Amino acid sequence: MAIQTRTTLNQLLSAWPKGTVAVPSWLAAQGVSRQLGRSYQRTTWLARLGRGAFVRVDDNVIWAGGLYAMQQQMGLAIHAGGKTALELQGYAHFLPLGSPATVNLFGAPGQKLPAWFKDHDWQARIRYTATNLFKGEAQLGLTEKAFGEFNIKLSTPERALMEVLHFVPLQETFEESRLLMEGMTTLRASLVQSLLDRCNSVKVKRLFLFLAETCKHAWVSKLDLSGVALGKGKRVIVKGGRLDPKYSITVPADNLPSQEPEPTP
Repeated sequence: MAIQTRTTLNQLLSAWPKGTVAVPSWLAAQGVSRQLGRSYQRTTWLARLGRGAFVRVDDNVIWAGGLYAMQQQMGLAIHAGGKTALELQGYAHFLPLGSPATVNLFGAPGQKLPAWFKDHDWQARIRYTATNLFKGEAQLGLTEKAFGEFNIKLSTPERALMEVLHFVPLQETFEESRLLMEGMTTLRASLVQSLLDRCNSVKVKRLFLFLAETCKHAWVSKLDLSGVALGKGKRVIVKGGRLDPKYSITVPADNLPSQEPEPTP
């Protein structure tokens, strides 16, 4: 029995990427029963991260290792997006320094974070948003990022920027969004087109296009906006700002030619 237990442990450690969480259903698939799992805890191979989640003893597990378990072991449609995805892909230098670490996660409507992930202290603020920002094709605009021995799914820059704009103006600022857009010189027009076609937010689409045109990115000329639904009526992005006549959004006055201020509703 001891030899069998040791063999199962070796197989488990071989299949278990360092830096990640393991959930009971995955452990069971590796041949680790509850009884055997308790034995591994007594012999200091496993440690509880929370109810329904385990880590290797002395392993350094950050939020990405928890996200890996949600994606690969639990099959949850949750990914890293927004500013987090942009930071992980090298766009952090466009943002002001000094803000507390925030991890932005996105999921499908009705999808909830497991209690073990939500309750654990990841040494970062977790901001989770369940939204139907894009309709159909759940994997559209997602890519993968390596973290040592494992990968996680996260938004491409094209999708991540639209996710940032989803929070403007309540949780993200117009100015930071503009700074991010300035750095988006190499976005893929074909992917931008697909995301605009499937984006459910009129505000996000209008603001994205306004910022892209303001920054004079070359890829904008490749977009076909004839079928992109931009809705009707005005959208207040910046209170007390000026109205952009093309996209009917209020923006800071210095982003438009001189004109009369748009009244605050």
